[in-house]
Amino acid sequence: MSWLKAIFSKLLGLFVDDVGFAVAILGWVILAGLGLPRLGLPGHLPGLVLFVGLLGILMQSTVRRSRK
Repeated sequence: MSWLKAIFSKLLGLFVDDVGFAVAILGWVILAGLGLPRLGLPGHLPGLVLFVGLLGILMQSTVRRSRK
């Protein structure tokens, strides 16, 4: 059974380098997808909020990686 876990780990490592970064992005996209339409923001603002949130996640991850 440990060989199955090793295969899954290697396969996941091909697509995801930083698990925390991937989880933060998925969480933000889900939160924005569920919450932003309910706010009733006009026009392009939901897209802008999504972009700014993703940019913040990227900046936080970059700062965290640069300290290592």
